[in-house]
Amino acid sequence: MTHEEIVTMLEEAGLPLAYDHFAEGESPDPPFLIFIFPGTDNMFADNRVWQKINQLNIELYTDEKSPETEEKIEDILDSYEIPYEKSEYWIESEKMYEVLYQTEIIYGGN
Repeated sequence: MTHEEIVTMLEEAGLPLAYDHFAEGESPDPPFLIFIFPGTDNMFADNRVWQKINQLNIELYTDEKSPETEEKIEDILDSYEIPYEKSEYWIESEKMYEVLYQTEIIYGGN
């Protein structure tokens, strides 16, 4: 999947969406989504990258626990057949929950 395909997929949630962060002063009220490619897990062969694999983090921020919103994100990931690991954190300083979905995406859909 490409960056643009990830954006299109996540827009299906109907939530404000940004890559890495919203510009200062432009952060929307929760719930909202952030996504980032924090690294790679490429496959190598013959002294080159044989298959590009991007790590993908999708972060859902809510001001209260929202199983319905989490289910919506998970349904989207399931419909695209994207396996994921899920974790949850309370960010005391922001008074928000972060639900983190971690996965890997084959770049370009080879």
